[in-house]
Amino acid sequence: MILPSSQSAKIVAATQAWVDKAVIGLNLCPFAKAVQVKNQIRYAVSGAADTDALIADLVSELHALAVADPNQLDTTLLIHPNVLTDFLDFNDFLDVADAAIEELELSGQIQIASFHPDYQFAGTALDDIENYTNRSPFPTLHLLRESSIERATATFPDASDIYEKNMATLRRLGHAGWLRLGLTRASTDK
Repeated sequence: MILPSSQSAKIVAATQAWVDKAVIGLNLCPFAKAVQVKNQIRYAVSGAADTDALIADLVSELHALAVADPNQLDTTLLIHPNVLTDFLDFNDFLDVADAAIEELELSGQIQIASFHPDYQFAGTALDDIENYTNRSPFPTLHLLRESSIERATATFPDASDIYEKNMATLRRLGHAGWLRLGLTRASTDK
């Protein structure tokens, strides 16, 4: 069940602040600013307390994005603060999310990027600053239109280098710089 805006306002505000200050502000995703400026991002907060309910919300949001006019809705952030708060459980769930895309016959149309407060890349230590490229205030599934990704990467030279540039940006920023952004977990608690 997607929570009404009155119940989810604080969660959406924290996520929007993260998008503005980190994703756009640090240019971690050079494509995000255009859809943010055009108000084409849907922030959906799931009230799910278990993975079955989250799958139902995910399927609903996948359907909604697939049929929406891309000029009105380009991407969806499905924020789920009450389920998959453990990163390893969240990471395991990504296979289930990808299977939902296949079952809905949306492969090649929509893909999912993942963000989590405890995101950790393989081969890194938990506190490595590079992990913060994918650390969001709450567990979040980012539903992206593949056609939008293709258009964006066609206009951006060296799109394949974004990952390395993001890591370098975070290393220059460091933990102290991240804290100065005001995006600590404590400031985004429900």
